[in-house]
Amino acid sequence: MLLKTFGWSFAITAAGLALAGVLWGWQGLAIVAILSVLEISLSFDNAVINAGILRKMNPFWQKMFLTLGILIAVFGMRLVFPVVIVAITAKLGPIEAVRVAIQDHDRYEALVTSAHPAIAAFGGMFLLMIFLDFIFEDRDIKWLAWLEKPLAKLGKLDTLSVVVSLVVLVIAATTFATAVPVHDGEGTIDKASTVLLAGIGGLITYLIVGGVSDFFENRLEEEDEDEEGAEEDAAPAAAAKGTGSVVGLAGKAAFFMFLYLEVIDASFSFDGVIGAFAITNDIFVMALGLGIGAMYIRSLTVFLVRKGTLDDYVYLEHGAHYAIGALAVILLISIKYEIPEVVTGLIGVVLIGLSFMSSVMRNRREAGEGDGSGSKAQVTSGV
Repeated sequence: MLLKTFGWSFAITAAGLALAGVLWGWQGLAIVAILSVLEISLSFDNAVINAGILRKMNPFWQKMFLTLGILIAVFGMRLVFPVVIVAITAKLGPIEAVRVAIQDHDRYEALVTSAHPAIAAFGGMFLLMIFLDFIFEDRDIKWLAWLEKPLAKLGKLDTLSVVVSLVVLVIAATTFATAVPVHDGEGTIDKASTVLLAGIGGLITYLIVGGVSDFFENRLEEEDEDEEGAEEDAAPAAAAKGTGSVVGLAGKAAFFMFLYLEVIDASFSFDGVIGAFAITNDIFVMALGLGIGAMYIRSLTVFLVRKGTLDDYVYLEHGAHYAIGALAVILLISIKYEIPEVVTGLIGVVLIGLSFMSSVMRNRREAGEGDGSGSKAQVTSGV
């Protein structure tokens, strides 16, 4: 199963490193390998979040995530997106933007870096909404019960996550964006309005894509419940009619979930793309290295789904969402202050590691209690 899931990742890694060695020599090969490791370390929590969504899809959409999804992640987010950002921020035509990316690496790096406040605000707000909607929901299983119980009670207030996000955005815009360092010269520049607009854009994107996805998912669940509750004498006709409806509805739900996954991946990739400039400013070296790493994240996502890891280690999703919340805050702070990539990566790894250990302890505790106390089989709190 391991080879089946990671086979394409291994093959692409071998081909990518070989290509890097031929085109750029040993130094280029080493840089591509470093970028791959950087992407994996920064996006491990992304795999856990993706798995929680992907397990709701059928095998067809899981394959779409590994095929079309990886093309969007590598070609779109790691190659095309930075060039589009350059074209917009520098007010260049598409051809000129491509020329700058290929021939003028220093200017390309400066232009992408100068667009970081807007990118960070958009991605930070999108990820913050994911974290808040998770933490404000009342769940049967709680990891940090002392924190999650009171937050779940507050979450009964409608639109609380939107209000909190907007407050955080205003604070970030008035605190971090009023004196953003100028990366291609000396001094600072006020980008408060840019950060506000980009942050609102991230919030709107989350509400639209996530809202539509939830709508179709809920409709699909309602259809399944209606079909199960149908009377036996009407079952053949109802099933025949319901099957067509469910298939179409499932397709729409899966499609919007797929879009939701891609936006999440885009938000996670921002820090990787910006951080890669600390290693290289060659757009093709960057895309190849980050692309290999992104392929492993997708394979890991599918592996977690097929192994049922999230069901066996129930606190993993909690740890990943806390890591998302930390990343959202880091992105907003990075509007003004430079945050080392190692800090971003370590926070995610530590939180997921702690949640994994808590899950293991919970499983052992349940195994010990299972013989004589079936009523206590479900433990609702890890801490």
